[in-house]
Amino acid sequence: MVEQVLIKDIDNCDIPDANLLITEDDTPVDNLASAKQQRLLVGSLYSSLENQVFLAEANVGVYHTYGERAIVPDVFVSFDVQTPQNWWEKQNRCYLVWKFGKVPEVAIEIVSNREGEELGKKLQIYEKMRVYHYVVYDPHLHLGDKVLTVYNLKARRYVETTDHWLEEIGLGVTLWQGEFEGRYDTWLRWCDHDGNVLMTGDERAKKAEQRTQLLAERLRALGVDPDSI
Repeated sequence: MVEQVLIKDIDNCDIPDANLLITEDDTPVDNLASAKQQRLLVGSLYSSLENQVFLAEANVGVYHTYGERAIVPDVFVSFDVQTPQNWWEKQNRCYLVWKFGKVPEVAIEIVSNREGEELGKKLQIYEKMRVYHYVVYDPHLHLGDKVLTVYNLKARRYVETTDHWLEEIGLGVTLWQGEFEGRYDTWLRWCDHDGNVLMTGDERAKKAEQRTQLLAERLRALGVDPDSI
């Protein structure tokens, strides 16, 4: 890791110089399946939470503690913050906790092997950061006998829960079988309190088209040409 130095802000407080941080290392994503899963989780949030201010990203470094390496969640969600206007500037290319003023509410890790330390070092880091909810999705059971594990922060420690509702953000996570980007599989999805998944933009468009077709059929049954309306 590049050695970090300090700069002085207007209040004479020491803060890390973002220009010396490693904001990206051009390492490719783990695999195709993880990439699709990340797009589904991030994309459906932006398609469904249109009136909320938040930042959701995949494979973006989160600098949480001065002098320590960034942690890179497969997906993270942070509410009441948004992408900086000048996102190509060095200090805006990653998530600097001291710049955004808060840690993300949710961190998600997608397990693809036994080397990621999702239930070890990463769990400890997210716990220390005070990330409210930590979700581990292990579709091939590399780490044990649970496909989906959710931890909630209670009194500074993570507690595993069987309830997959994430109270702090008003959303849940669920496993869903269906097609995404031409691939039928079991996917990790966001859901509301009733278990309805948050739809992607394509799913919303398809549902709207189906409603239009159904309306047209009903009009034709009544002897009305929908194209004349």
